[in-house]
Amino acid sequence: MDEFNSSPMRELEIEVDGFHMHLSKNDVPFLPPHHANPEFKQNVEQIKVKETKEETEKCEYITSPMVGSIYLQPEPDKQAYVKVGSRVHKGDVVCIIEAMKMMTEIKSNVDGIVSEILVENEELVEFDQKIFKVVEG
Repeated sequence: MDEFNSSPMRELEIEVDGFHMHLSKNDVPFLPPHHANPEFKQNVEQIKVKETKEETEKCEYITSPMVGSIYLQPEPDKQAYVKVGSRVHKGDVVCIIEAMKMMTEIKSNVDGIVSEILVENEELVEFDQKIFKVVEG
């Protein structure tokens, strides 16, 4: 490992008697070929089915307008603003983002039903990060 790290090589792959090792200094993660992982083809098919379903299902996303810590409920001992299955309308408060000790209410920009919450409570979110998936309904 030390020799690989100090070498100019970007990738190294070794396969001997069923043992497979891949080392990479690249930023893009290595995805093993389907022959190395028998479940790979099945996983790819499941992803394709999910993507096809999402393409046919009309959905929109509520995104973060700023960087900060997200709070899905107004106070720790209170109910969440929305949960999966909640109906939201444009202008409804769906969460709070804290940035530089300022609490900002984030309001829905779409009408629909929350089908997925894409963040965890108190998680750090980025500008324009998807927070909620909303489907027509």
